Amino acid sequence: QLQLVESGGGLVQPGGSLRLSCAASGFSVNFYNIGWFRQAPGKEREGVSCIKGGDGSITNADSVKGRFTISRDNAKNTVYLQMNSLKPEDTGVYYCVLVHWPKCLSSTSGLWGQGTQVTVSS
Repeated sequence: QLQLVESGGGLVQPGGSLRLSCAASGFSVNFYNIGWFRQAPGKEREGVSCIKGGDGSITNADSVKGRFTISRDNAKNTVYLQMNSLKPEDTGVYYCVLVHWPKCLSSTSGLWGQGTQVTVSS
């Protein structure tokens, strides 16, 4: 069974950091395109960052460039999202998703994780 499970969300102050994890099962993250999406209250889901299967090419949304870093650990079959310099507008539920390349920030497959809540507030 193909599955993605997110973890690592929480409450953090503005300017703080969090690292989200996405553990995959049923397939190898090394061979699939995986992205992080988020949804803030009352807003549409937004593609944040994605990593290409194989060569590991990365695409980031303009809103997170220079602050968020996506990576993967093939041995742990896990994709990470390191989030630094967090802002209140980064608040939302973050999802790990299988995506299509090259438009990975807007083209997703049917496999989503359950999401993890990130709240940035003082």
